[in-house]
Amino acid sequence: MRPESRVFVFLGPSLHPREAAALLNATYLPPIRRGDLKTLPPAETRAVAIVDGEFYQSLAVAPKEVLALIETGVPVYGASSMGALRAVELHPYGMIGVGSVFRLFRAGVLDADDEVALAYCPETYRALSEPLVNTRYGLRAAVREHILSAAEAKAIVAELKDVYFPDRTRQRRMSIAQGLLGIERAAAVDRFIASNGPDRKELDARLLLCRIRRDLLTPGCVPAQTG
Repeated sequence: MRPESRVFVFLGPSLHPREAAALLNATYLPPIRRGDLKTLPPAETRAVAIVDGEFYQSLAVAPKEVLALIETGVPVYGASSMGALRAVELHPYGMIGVGSVFRLFRAGVLDADDEVALAYCPETYRALSEPLVNTRYGLRAAVREHILSAAEAKAIVAELKDVYFPDRTRQRRMSIAQGLLGIERAAAVDRFIASNGPDRKELDARLLLCRIRRDLLTPGCVPAQTG
């Protein structure tokens, strides 16, 4: 068995496992739920990565579950979504956080779990709503291109924060933007985000897989903390 294949990655809507497999030869599992870490084969587990996790349909993976695995000496990485949230909590105890979402939560810029939450189809992992953190990045990019002002972007985010996360769809964002910007400017913002808005959660998931690949394939490399 190749070393990478002994890496277990909990992944889903942030980055489809088919695309992830092109970056890292690993065992890809659905979004993590409470109790899933106990099902991994201890002798065959070289590393664990948490990207996506359930918290609405099932109980979320508890920090103490992750901590128990870290204490066995298995490197545990986190990024993008549930992984970023747990990495912020457990970074002092050795969990390895990767990416912008992790850093923003650790710095206190983001402070609500629903920033990364979304509704998705469990059979296909297709997103049915948009995570607020991605919308933030899309609007920030639009501000840099002078498509809207920073104050206008802040107002759109403020209204979206009051929307329950499964209802934060592109259509709802468009409706809010129309109320604040008018139909034509809202349409321009929507087109820009659809074409140029960065999918921060996907980018962080990709960074995580590349980080694991680097750590595992570098002889004698000790995984370093990120953040």
